[in-house]
Amino acid sequence: QVQLVESGGGLVQPGGSLRLSCAASGSWFSLNVMGWYRQAPGKQRELVAAIDRGDNTNYADSVKGRFTISRDYHKNTAYLQMNSLKPEDTAVYYCNADITLTYYSPSSYYWGQGTQVTVSS
Repeated sequence: QVQLVESGGGLVQPGGSLRLSCAASGSWFSLNVMGWYRQAPGKQRELVAAIDRGDNTNYADSVKGRFTISRDYHKNTAYLQMNSLKPEDTAVYYCNADITLTYYSPSSYYWGQGTQVTVSS
């Protein structure tokens, strides 16, 4: 059974920083793309950043230059370093992973439970 567990959310003042972590556990053939999404109240869930097994990254325009995604392959963990945070970054942040369970199976997306990030003075 695959689990994604996020940590690192909280309350921070504008201009501050937070680092989110997403630890994947379980058994699989391949842990492929890992990413972070967020959902603010009344809005759709949106992609924030993603990283593939070649360390190629993709960012939403709104976070480019402020957020950095990385991953530790030994720990099966993805990180999201968030700097220069703005009130509009306030949302629940969800970890997402594309995982292939066996050699013969197609990949599937898995989600964490979410962690709240609030940027407010």
